[in-house]
Amino acid sequence: MDSDSKPGFIERLTSLLLREPEDREQLLGVLHGAYQRNLMDADALTIIEGALAASDTRVTDVMIPRAQMGVIDIDDPMSEIIPVVIEAAHSRFPVVDGDRDKVLGILLAKDLLRIHIEKDFNLRDWLRPAVFIPESKRLNVLLREFRVSRNHMAIVVNEYGGVAGLVTIEDVLEQIVGDIEDEYDFDGAHDNIRLDSTGRYRVKARTEIEDFNEAFDTTFSDQEFDTVGGLVLRHLGRVPKRNEIMDIDGVSIQVLRADSRRLYTLLVSPPQKPETGAEVAAG
Repeated sequence: MDSDSKPGFIERLTSLLLREPEDREQLLGVLHGAYQRNLMDADALTIIEGALAASDTRVTDVMIPRAQMGVIDIDDPMSEIIPVVIEAAHSRFPVVDGDRDKVLGILLAKDLLRIHIEKDFNLRDWLRPAVFIPESKRLNVLLREFRVSRNHMAIVVNEYGGVAGLVTIEDVLEQIVGDIEDEYDFDGAHDNIRLDSTGRYRVKARTEIEDFNEAFDTTFSDQEFDTVGGLVLRHLGRVPKRNEIMDIDGVSIQVLRADSRRLYTLLVSPPQKPETGAEVAAG
């Protein structure tokens, strides 16, 4: 058979898809078969799997919980608001009226630049309408609504009308395509561990065990896994969900960023060092 008669990419993929799958499991089997036959790469397979999973994923699985929401109070002076915006480095902030259940609107951080040119800058005048969605909304539906409305953030409310958390378009897309890092995400070979404003440490899941042990004076073995993400996966036996907390040999670890397939960022509280005799005596 000469090269001209060999089936091309489209023909081979079509022949696979012509075997009509009867359910999602069979469809995924076909897609994995296509990957094994080099008809698509790993990234394409991951994105398709993420897109299929989005229809089964609720916003509560990916949202930032109420307690961790970075908000601005409408009555706070600018001298307090500006440092909060700079520290958080987010582009959007819910603005509340004393209570997190009373969301007045959304502030775009870039609008704060106007305080330098407007003598009578009024924060209320620059609030964008807040979008409220129920906890039960599916990610594929929310993504469609984000695209149509051009909103990038929604406030998640529970059945009683109280605020349960918030979700951004980035949170949704990360469930499909994986972690999306921007210029505000910490990165670099020497910046995998960063002190958080709460006194805990943000740690990239890809941080090598050796570096983790050196930073936190721990003695985890690197014989079975190379990274702290591998340590967490081995400890749980599965991929943890966002905000899940675990204790591994005295080290408290909370999952900050993760999707259904991999870990990205952890929040680590280092183990408390036992008091020495001198410290006890001094106390």
